[in-house]
Amino acid sequence: MLPRHVAIIMDGNGRWARQRQMPRIAGHRAGVENVREIVRFCAESGIEVLTLFAFSSENWRRPPNEIKLLLDLFVIAIEEEIERLHEAGVRLRIIGDDAPFPPKLKKCIAAAEARTANNTRLNLVIAANYGGRWDLTEAVRKLAQKIENNELSTSDISPELIAENLSLADLPEPDLFIRSGGEQRISNYLLWQLAYSELYFTDRLWPDFGTEDFETALHSYAARQRRFGMTGDQVSGKRDTVAGSQAE
Repeated sequence: MLPRHVAIIMDGNGRWARQRQMPRIAGHRAGVENVREIVRFCAESGIEVLTLFAFSSENWRRPPNEIKLLLDLFVIAIEEEIERLHEAGVRLRIIGDDAPFPPKLKKCIAAAEARTANNTRLNLVIAANYGGRWDLTEAVRKLAQKIENNELSTSDISPELIAENLSLADLPEPDLFIRSGGEQRISNYLLWQLAYSELYFTDRLWPDFGTEDFETALHSYAARQRRFGMTGDQVSGKRDTVAGSQAE
């Protein structure tokens, strides 16, 4: 059983660099190199959506020089990878609040999204200056505006309507969530969308998280039974003994 949508927190770049007595940005560059391999693997495996957490809304708390280097690296990565992604049939989308981004980065993002807009082999979503709470706040703001404009009533609000106003509204919710680097939390990432995702944590630092590690995560996912509130017997198609006895 292959997940349609895999969401990843790519953690451990800085520690990877520190272990090698290298500057932190070297770890981020190595992390970008690894993204290329994971994207290729997903495209070849038939996974429909890969969402990567590249820069959180909390990352602005990092030292200013590291933030600048990260944003510069983001521009370089887009410029270097966009034609390769396009040729591979990958559609690129960036989600998050782009308001603080420098004009050059905004221009690169717009050009990359336009270039790959019609590709269908793999949806590659990069969450940049993204936070799950921000995503939910934006959805609520949109709905509140519609209520204010008399386009919507409060009684119309439903989980489905909220979901329709989130960043990934047109894509399936993540089936599998992976976090590298040893931490075991979701760190304000896709808070709504991860409600029923299978969680997989690994100590492997992101630059070292290769395709074999990805396959291990996929095997772990395939071995799980996703019940979504039902009983195991219901999911497996077996007759529920309690319900059956009551029916009889």
